[in-house]
Amino acid sequence: MRKQWPDIITTTNMYHLGFDYLRKLHRFLDSIVAVLVLFVIVVFANLNHLPNDLEEFLALRLTVLNMLKVGVLVWLWPKIFSYFGLYEYRSVRKWQEEIISLLKACTVGSLIVLMFPLINGSENFGLEQVAYFWFTAFVLTATLRLFLRCLIGRDVLYAREAHKILIVGSGQKAMDLYRELFEISPAGYDLVGFVDSNLPAGTTEFVRQNLIGSLSELEEILVGQVVDEVLIALPIKSQYEQIEATIQTCGKVGVEAKFIFDKFSSTYSSPRFERGQTPMLTMKLVADDYRRLIKRTIDVTAALCGLIIVSPLLLTIAIAIRLTSKGPIVFSQDRFGQNKRRFKMYKFRTMVTNAEQLQTKLEEQNEASGPIFKIKNDPRITPLGHFLRKTSLDELPQLFNILRGEMSLVGPRPLPLRDVSNFEAPAQMRRFCVPPGLTCLWQISGRSTLGGEDLVTLDLEYIDKWSLSLDLQILARTVPVVLKGSGAS
Repeated sequence: MRKQWPDIITTTNMYHLGFDYLRKLHRFLDSIVAVLVLFVIVVFANLNHLPNDLEEFLALRLTVLNMLKVGVLVWLWPKIFSYFGLYEYRSVRKWQEEIISLLKACTVGSLIVLMFPLINGSENFGLEQVAYFWFTAFVLTATLRLFLRCLIGRDVLYAREAHKILIVGSGQKAMDLYRELFEISPAGYDLVGFVDSNLPAGTTEFVRQNLIGSLSELEEILVGQVVDEVLIALPIKSQYEQIEATIQTCGKVGVEAKFIFDKFSSTYSSPRFERGQTPMLTMKLVADDYRRLIKRTIDVTAALCGLIIVSPLLLTIAIAIRLTSKGPIVFSQDRFGQNKRRFKMYKFRTMVTNAEQLQTKLEEQNEASGPIFKIKNDPRITPLGHFLRKTSLDELPQLFNILRGEMSLVGPRPLPLRDVSNFEAPAQMRRFCVPPGLTCLWQISGRSTLGGEDLVTLDLEYIDKWSLSLDLQILARTVPVVLKGSGAS
């Protein structure tokens, strides 16, 4: 039966699959950094006293006592990091806060290295070398963690915002789930509220106070609020149809649903099952496996290389904008990202400074169908702006959005808030179940010549057919389209 239920989740402590592996990886890398830094400092401290070769030096230094010291360091180092909360991945923590915790952990951890000069000490390894160890270990560990943050993404390793949870249900099962998530093992979650149509007898006052709607209002709630996951805590025997309708609604508007799958907890099992915890069945809207990590690796690598390569061009464009029109060089605007979270999207400014205020006066001239706003000869665009838009050079600052984890190279384009507010079908919201991108299907299928409804349709087609090969095909086809300026405005 293991193959029949491959997506059964173990427990809320493993709420995001892979945290245990990330924790083990971080512990291993942190210990490796400490040992390597110690080894290098020992070698450099003895450069003037090396025997005939390195092999002879190692033979003298690799004593039983020294190996015991290193063993103590390897054992205690990750424990100290754990004490300072550096392996609590779902904690809502800013990078500055993590740096402070890391600084404290490395300071305490460096006290272990004092064993080397204090126990059977050597004149070639003293307090100065301990200070070198502290500084180098801190810098390397911080650099490694920053790289992993960029590689894995903002919502996978550490949350910048609390993970917003909506619980469907109001009975004992829903309340037990709430306690386990928010009281027993709080890990950066934020309760949006409870949704249910029929409150069972004995419903707690807490649930009643946090009830935000009925099942018939679920679609409206998901469209109007930021919700990362919907947890379905309805009894399967008596409310199977309601569970099915809830799953359909969540899939329709692009919000991931998790169902408490306790009916077969004693019959079905998988490598991810833990006895005594609440098993769940995850309804995945998009692939969430190793390919996601590969996609993020490509994003970070390409964005970094791109910024380095085009940095002279970025400077040239910035100077040209400054010389040709008044106003800021970079234009930032609130856009909706994954799960409708707002973020600041960056572009080189191509319009006059009061362009957003002028748009209300131009609404009647909108030439695009659907929710999108487009005017062929938009009077707000500057002369240089026309060139930047034609060549798509105005989009280059979004490489920083990609590094921050707010965007990807390929994904639905992040639309302005005005356009999203004009969505008529809730199903159009499904485009927000993946990170927005620098390019997507509609970029290579006509760009601004397409209608607004066509753009959304192509975005949903991309989500349904997503694969790494599709991303690579889109990237490959984007280059000639951009060079030709096809469909740009």
